[in-house]
Amino acid sequence: MNSTMRLTAMVVYILIGSRVFSMVFQGVDGSKWVESMLTGLPGGQVGFLLVVNLFIFFLAFFLDFFEIAFIILPMLAPVATKLGIDMVWFGVLLCVNMQTSFMHPPFGFALFYLRGIADTLFKEGRLPRPILSNDIYLGAIPWVIMQLLLVVVVIFVPQSVTFFLDKEQAVDIDNVVIELAPDENNPNNSSGNNATEPAVGPSMEESKK
Repeated sequence: MNSTMRLTAMVVYILIGSRVFSMVFQGVDGSKWVESMLTGLPGGQVGFLLVVNLFIFFLAFFLDFFEIAFIILPMLAPVATKLGIDMVWFGVLLCVNMQTSFMHPPFGFALFYLRGIADTLFKEGRLPRPILSNDIYLGAIPWVIMQLLLVVVVIFVPQSVTFFLDKEQAVDIDNVVIELAPDENNPNNSSGNNATEPAVGPSMEESKK
């Protein structure tokens, strides 16, 4: 309960801090500056995706998943929407990229977990020798490479993410035809009569007389 309380409080404080940061950042028109900078990159969508993924991968060396998700992503989402990028695919792409933050040093959570487990197993006599941190870092390199290959697959094969999504149906408004059912209570709309024929009756001037 104590560790859960500490972790929950940490996440809540990150949320509060990220909200305050985003409000101040938007108040000084920082979002417009980021949008104009990223939309002006050469290459359009491809250039934007390359720069964003390299930026996220670099930040993952120093920031945790929560900080990147709550502070950085809200600044990137409007730019991706303006460039016409599918937001579901973009979110999955960034999540796959941010997963590398769990595996590469110096702040990879998975490396910390493995460090603690290795020490415990050595103290219990279940390992013949202690596992050095260098061994853990070198062993994480193949997993980081596979994760980056998955990022490349998601970028160049977007169907790997969007295949099971509901397809958006385009509607041509110019070809839409609305048919009204005839009113059975109106004798002028009965079968054999023209529905567009004006109803027979006294004119407005005669009714006034």
